[in-house]
Amino acid sequence: MDELRIETTPASADIQFLNDRIYEFNASTTGIDNGAFLTILVRDDPGTIVAGLHGWTWGDCCEIKTLWVQADRRRQGLGSRLLVAAETEARRRGARQIVLSSHTFQAPAFYHRHGYETLFVIEGYPSPHGQHYLRKRLVA
Repeated sequence: MDELRIETTPASADIQFLNDRIYEFNASTTGIDNGAFLTILVRDDPGTIVAGLHGWTWGDCCEIKTLWVQADRRRQGLGSRLLVAAETEARRRGARQIVLSSHTFQAPAFYHRHGYETLFVIEGYPSPHGQHYLRKRLVA
């Protein structure tokens, strides 16, 4: 019998292996195989990442998984520039909507200011906070 192993520090390659298998299944099942990463990075002069956004486009959708700005560079418009650049690129790729999630203690108000609507909130994730699932339609 195959052994189940709980791993609290899995290798990045193992996680990528699982993600690749899910993408292969999704693409073969739906016939939609145009998935592409969407990553935008901001680096300082030595080349250290100080802000970035990561997600992907697939079909006519874009999902943003991560948007991060280094603490001392926040509230200077960098997050907004990243989000607008992602929206522009998503439109260029034919995306009709962007979806993402944000905890209540993170940035749902930031996304609301950029035209995102909260579709639903899972309360108590993590307790006592909540997880917002948001969407912005890119076409009327």
